[in-house]
Amino acid sequence: MLPNRAFFDLLADAASKETLPRFRSGAAIVNKEVGSFDPVTEGDRGAETAIRALIEEHYPEHGILGEEHGNVGLDREMVWVIDPIDGTRAFISGVPVWGTLIGLQQNGRAVMGMVDQPFTRERYFADGKASWYAGPDGTRQIRTRDCGSLSDAILFTTSPHLFAGDDMPRYRAVEEKVRLFRYGTDCYAYALLAAGYVDLVVENSLKPYDVGALIPLIEQAGGVMTTWEGGRPENGGRIIAAGSAAVHAEAMALLAG
Repeated sequence: MLPNRAFFDLLADAASKETLPRFRSGAAIVNKEVGSFDPVTEGDRGAETAIRALIEEHYPEHGILGEEHGNVGLDREMVWVIDPIDGTRAFISGVPVWGTLIGLQQNGRAVMGMVDQPFTRERYFADGKASWYAGPDGTRQIRTRDCGSLSDAILFTTSPHLFAGDDMPRYRAVEEKVRLFRYGTDCYAYALLAAGYVDLVVENSLKPYDVGALIPLIEQAGGVMTTWEGGRPENGGRIIAAGSAAVHAEAMALLAG
């Protein structure tokens, strides 16, 4: 049996007790990677610890894939996929577009997920069949939109500087065709896509925990999310999410080079 919405809320509440007090607080930052900047904070580590403790208490038979504290039981039927702060760079910069990502896979396929942004008090949730928004302006089911064509689309990516080699001209070919492009919103861009405010997200070098919660949110809102090659996105890599099959196909043709 799949867990209910209340359990996802319990996990998000526990995470927010670790993240929100440290947001815009000047909390200590640790760089995880020599030669570049890959930040982690006490908020990241504390939030994942809190989420894992509740999963292990209520669903000890489930596996866990997490960014900060390793993996356990990835061969189990049910596996939780956790990114305690997606958008740590935004978090340490005081920009409220980071989020806690809590996803659930069944037999390797993403089936449920939540994006929680505690500062703006917004939660986006995929319950296995439909996607939902809950925030200051109420609760409602959300759907992606069909803007008609790539030329009418709004495109987001975290940063064009992340594209290297052949990925850069392929991404630029898409960017040149859209009506509007914006940078820097991490997981929040996918939430906006699921809610029907933007039309396309194109990224690369993503990890499984970057997408685990986002896949069901997009798909159950009526959108399409794949790799640039058209495969399932659960393992991350080069990812494209679109509000409609038509816009997805147009962008894919350009990403194929």
